[in-house]
Amino acid sequence: MSGATPLGYLSSAGSRAATIVPLTWYVLIVSILVCVIIGALVWIGVRRSHSSGGAAETSAAAVARNGNGIRWIWIGVVLTAIPLAIALVWTVGALASVAGSPRRPDLLLDVTAHQWWWEVKYHGDTPSDTFATANEIHIPVGRKVLVRLHGGDVIHSFWVPKLTGKTDAIPGQENATWLEAAGPGIYRGQCTEYCGLEHAKMGFEVIAQPAAAFERWRTAQLQTAPPPATPAQARGLALVQFRCGMCHAVRGTTAASHYGPDLTHLMSRRKIAAATLPNNPGALSGWIQNPQATKPGALMPDQHLSGQQLADLRAYLETLK
Repeated sequence: MSGATPLGYLSSAGSRAATIVPLTWYVLIVSILVCVIIGALVWIGVRRSHSSGGAAETSAAAVARNGNGIRWIWIGVVLTAIPLAIALVWTVGALASVAGSPRRPDLLLDVTAHQWWWEVKYHGDTPSDTFATANEIHIPVGRKVLVRLHGGDVIHSFWVPKLTGKTDAIPGQENATWLEAAGPGIYRGQCTEYCGLEHAKMGFEVIAQPAAAFERWRTAQLQTAPPPATPAQARGLALVQFRCGMCHAVRGTTAASHYGPDLTHLMSRRKIAAATLPNNPGALSGWIQNPQATKPGALMPDQHLSGQQLADLRAYLETLK
């Protein structure tokens, strides 16, 4: 799988979006035709006005209840009502198809939207099979996934245009949506409810995998962090527990806060900072040292680490795969 597809809403990659996309095309085409027809009529009117020397602009004409004028009004009403009626019936049918949650989902996720990142909790058969990750949602291909949405602070909105429509995440309320991917791929998601200064940088990715690959990923995510293997990694772990553990969790260590993203498998993610930066050593170092440069207003403060501390911290974080 290569990079994520852009936020294209005129094509679909799953059953739920496939129901909506044809209706979107219909409304778009009708809207363009209406604009073209109105524009043409205005242009014809202007041309006729100019050809008559501007007389039509200064003389008022009463609307007659007989003759060609009233006939054209009725023609306009019929031509308007037909596409509107089609859109109404189509919309009701589409909503009936996509509304409601699957009664027996293959996978259940709890997604909580925060300023400005996404917390994703995977539920297993037992508490030990439950884990959390951030900003990256893995799903098996061809399986219905139920997503329960929560708002952590202000109102957000969950949207993956190629897979599912927009659903709000509201503090104190649980909303539900669902998605299903027809094939493997990486699909871009985005918060679509203005939620503050860095709303535009609150993205995420949905990675659809074959069932076997998804199970391998899930099994790996259940593992705790490995112990440090070098002195630099040991110093990095100490920094994580002392400096990062107030907000982040690394399972298998004393860092156990869930205020920020879980870092246990940080390096398995394609991107960091809510899909804003690629997950490579340079971007990771810059993000740790000065997150406010990328996301002004983010709750993660600048760390002001020395060069040695930053190298040690990164040496440990790079083991979290």
